[in-house]
Amino acid sequence: MDRHYDVIVIGSGPGGASLAHRLAPTGKRILLIERGGYLPRSRANWDSQTVFVDGAYQAKETWYGRNSESFHPGLHYYVGGNSKVYGGALFRMRERDFGEVRHKAGVSPAWPLGYAAFEPYYAEAERLFHVHGQRGEDPNEPPASGPFPHPPVSHEPRIQELHDSLAADGLHPFHLPLGILLDEKDGRATPASTCIRCDAYDGFPCLLNGKADAQVICVDPALRAHPNLSLLTGAYVTRLETDGSGRTVTDVIVRRGGEEERYRGGVVVAACGALSTALLLLRSASDRHSDGLANGSGQVGRNYMRHDQSVLMALMREPNDTVFQKTLAVSDFYFGSDDWDFPLGLIQMCATSHGAQIRGEVLPRWLKWLPKAPFAAMARRSMDFWLSSEDLPHPENRIRYDGSRVVLEIARSDLEAHHRLKRKLKQILSRAGFRPLLLERRLYFGLDIPIGGTAHQAGTARFGTDPSTSVLDLDCRAHELDNLYVADASFFPSIAAVNPTLTIIANALRVADRIKERLT
Repeated sequence: MDRHYDVIVIGSGPGGASLAHRLAPTGKRILLIERGGYLPRSRANWDSQTVFVDGAYQAKETWYGRNSESFHPGLHYYVGGNSKVYGGALFRMRERDFGEVRHKAGVSPAWPLGYAAFEPYYAEAERLFHVHGQRGEDPNEPPASGPFPHPPVSHEPRIQELHDSLAADGLHPFHLPLGILLDEKDGRATPASTCIRCDAYDGFPCLLNGKADAQVICVDPALRAHPNLSLLTGAYVTRLETDGSGRTVTDVIVRRGGEEERYRGGVVVAACGALSTALLLLRSASDRHSDGLANGSGQVGRNYMRHDQSVLMALMREPNDTVFQKTLAVSDFYFGSDDWDFPLGLIQMCATSHGAQIRGEVLPRWLKWLPKAPFAAMARRSMDFWLSSEDLPHPENRIRYDGSRVVLEIARSDLEAHHRLKRKLKQILSRAGFRPLLLERRLYFGLDIPIGGTAHQAGTARFGTDPSTSVLDLDCRAHELDNLYVADASFFPSIAAVNPTLTIIANALRVADRIKERLT
């Protein structure tokens, strides 16, 4: 068996899959390595008890916090990575996000490359991932070279009513940009549409493959079209080894089926996700790289960001019969408000609550025998919102090893901006005539995982021009190695307040072009 490849990509999430998809037409021998397998397709994919309360698709690992408290990370090891259960909200970062942004709690640093460097790749990423949206609605949207490739996903009547009420109040609600394989007419999925506009989209694996995830969009089509691309599943990369100079990665060491395997690549790309990529670099320590591979700056694993986030369930007097709820967002408070000079963040809708989720959040396990009816009634009267505020990078926010234990240290954020955003949501809903009771949801990513845990991970190997303060150069190649690249959110210097996935995809396409130039 020939285990030499021109390019080895570790991780099949949005970054790794997009990069492999981009490079596959070159004809070079490419190996895509995934530690998990394909997520099983079954009716359980759409069962909220299975997905949220039981956490059936969540990684079965135990990590530790800064005070040695144990938890299970909200990670999903499957072909397609976390995108198998993501909500498909694919935002461009705002143009101002690429510059220095002042918050009350500190400064969000400027990126070494501006928005203009990413705009063409954002456009390609939107086409690749079938993004549905409408230009000109979002008051903070950045300049774009063209329209969205697909029309916006339509609002159902109750959400359209909310939209109209918010607009009458002087706000600028807009259609949420979604990566979705949906064809619709008159607000209904057409007979040939892959997506059927069901209530199991946000946070669920899609049984019909109607979600534009990395497996459906990139991995499977590239494998079908390009025999030079291979996929290795059930393969955990334990470490990377270098040549004697320490400047070139030579070997990718894999544990698969209880056995160790060794693969060689001319170019190696880490795209495991910001947390897992940092862990891979740290456990690849050697005599030449005593603190971890590419870690001469001491920054690998540091500056971890994950957004300050809440999922709020607004209990309404009237039933909410919306099925596909994730269609609306509000960014009017993104960079500030009339009573606050600093950024607050983004409000967007998320999937409809299910009775099993509410029941699982409210009751201890030993009370599961209680009737389900009250919780189903609560779910029917709910309207659900996802709130994101920017998390600032701090060196003490980090992931590291303590012996064999994984430790994720997160200092408490200054949550004043996020609390103000919550109050804004309550105010605008009340002025719109809804007068809700807001309750915080906790089971969006699985059992007992705080919403701020491992969601929207970024920043553990940031890029920059100074090797003493950054891990990667502007092409996302490690400063200290000639052939090691990173293609996930590790490279982010800041995280803004929008979902990071489209930026991950856009940058992966950009990095793929740099690797393509190198290969030719």
